[in-house]
Amino acid sequence: MKISRIKIENFRSIKETEFTTTDFNIFVGQNNCGKTNFFEAIEFFFNGLGRGSNINELKYKRNSHNEILVEIEFIEAQNGASLMQNQANKTKIENALNGSDVVVFQRTSNIPNKRKMFVNGNEVQPGTGFDAALNDFLPKFEYISTKQYYDAVAKYSKTTPIGIMLSGVLNTILQGNLQYQAFQAKFAELFEDDDSAIKQEFVNIGNSVKIHLEKQFPDTTKVKFEVTPPQFDDLLKSFSTSIDDGVETSAEEKGDGMQRALMLAIIQAYADYRKQNEDVGKSFLFFIDEAELHLHPTAQRKLKNVLHALSQETDQVFINTHSSVFVADNYPNQSIMKVEKNSGETEIEVVNEFEKPYIIFELLGGSPSDLLLPKNFLIVEGLTEFELLTRVIRRFYADQPAIQIIKANGDIDQAERTINAIEKLFIPLGSSIYQNRVVLLLDCPSAQTEGGVNHFKQTYRHLVENTQLHILSHRDIEQIYPDQVCPTYTNWRKTQADLDATNANGDKIITGKKKKQLAKHVGENITQEQFETDLHLCHQALIRCWDLALQ
Repeated sequence: MKISRIKIENFRSIKETEFTTTDFNIFVGQNNCGKTNFFEAIEFFFNGLGRGSNINELKYKRNSHNEILVEIEFIEAQNGASLMQNQANKTKIENALNGSDVVVFQRTSNIPNKRKMFVNGNEVQPGTGFDAALNDFLPKFEYISTKQYYDAVAKYSKTTPIGIMLSGVLNTILQGNLQYQAFQAKFAELFEDDDSAIKQEFVNIGNSVKIHLEKQFPDTTKVKFEVTPPQFDDLLKSFSTSIDDGVETSAEEKGDGMQRALMLAIIQAYADYRKQNEDVGKSFLFFIDEAELHLHPTAQRKLKNVLHALSQETDQVFINTHSSVFVADNYPNQSIMKVEKNSGETEIEVVNEFEKPYIIFELLGGSPSDLLLPKNFLIVEGLTEFELLTRVIRRFYADQPAIQIIKANGDIDQAERTINAIEKLFIPLGSSIYQNRVVLLLDCPSAQTEGGVNHFKQTYRHLVENTQLHILSHRDIEQIYPDQVCPTYTNWRKTQADLDATNANGDKIITGKKKKQLAKHVGENITQEQFETDLHLCHQALIRCWDLALQ
């Protein structure tokens, strides 16, 4: 059983996102863009609100009126039910599914300790004692987080990521043992069943403490005290490992690289076990934050190979990464998700093959000095031009030489530094092979930037003489979009007054985020004729870039 769709609303920096998933999912983005927030939203779905946590702290912009929703759709539900070990739980799930192979679950901030179940769009009321059955049914969620102190990220003990991973693997291996199954069933009967005498005693103890607390603090309107039953999975989190590389040393004393390598070995052992046994038991969902941490690029690629092999069977993998190694190679059933934050709001969208080189470029540092021999460069001022032109090229000009579009972030000085970076890349070759090839597309300068543009043109006269410098007729590209009425954006073309307009607080009405959204919309809907007519200056810059490209 695997996740096929995820929808999240109002969780930390994620206002709203929804996307489909595959077997092997890679999430990339800059620091502080919301990748970990996405993982923690999934953790909230599986584990609920942590002890002592305030639900309002998790809400978007910490606004108490925002309702958190984490909705996950699973496919192959019948197979998931067939692998359940507890017969009573299995019966409950099969009755609730009623033959459906697709099931949707929701957890909300309104009722954070319960999950709702939907089959064929209808909510199912499974009755009491369903939570235990649901936990038995859902894939095993393993979240390997980096949200510890940096020097403890890869430590090997029962409470840290590697230890949690190993205990989960041991639990899966033991699932095939009949004595272990009987022990697990008895444990559930003693501590999890609603009519358990021991569970009732825990409730009684909690109520007794509550009464005595209320007597000591009579002004307190409500006191809540609970005795939490032991967790079965914790029984397998006590173990030790030593490594003898000349001197026998405990794993906890080894360096970070060795500890991550040990985690890789644990996953490999688990993968081998799954391959060798037809009855693989409960499937796993691996959520790994910064999977490349402390690993050499060669080890990163090995880790990706192992995780991908797992995902092709019954397990599913989700990775947060800053590593180009995880993105560069194409694997079957792999998806790459770009995570960005605009105006404090996290956006997640699936990356296509055309966009992947730009993702790798950003992961390599966002500098042309990190790239190796593209056909040519087109430097644009900002994100709007980038979003528009990459889509137009993909739709209409895929047969032209491949070029790399670089954003100079709307700064003429940055454009100059970008050209220098391109030239410095090839200093070892004795000269810059792009000096007479790179093409720039700049907005029409304002009164404030005109001096800088003129200085730039004087410094790089060869760009003007060789028709490598192209300047738009207006200050903003939105002013030369086709004059087309649009129900979403009123009209694609904007006037200078539209772009300069502010609200009562003095903030721009058409923000950078709205410009980006408009650019994406225009890029996906403009016709080739409209582009070559209304945006002919952009088209001319592209033609020149292709003409000068390396053959």
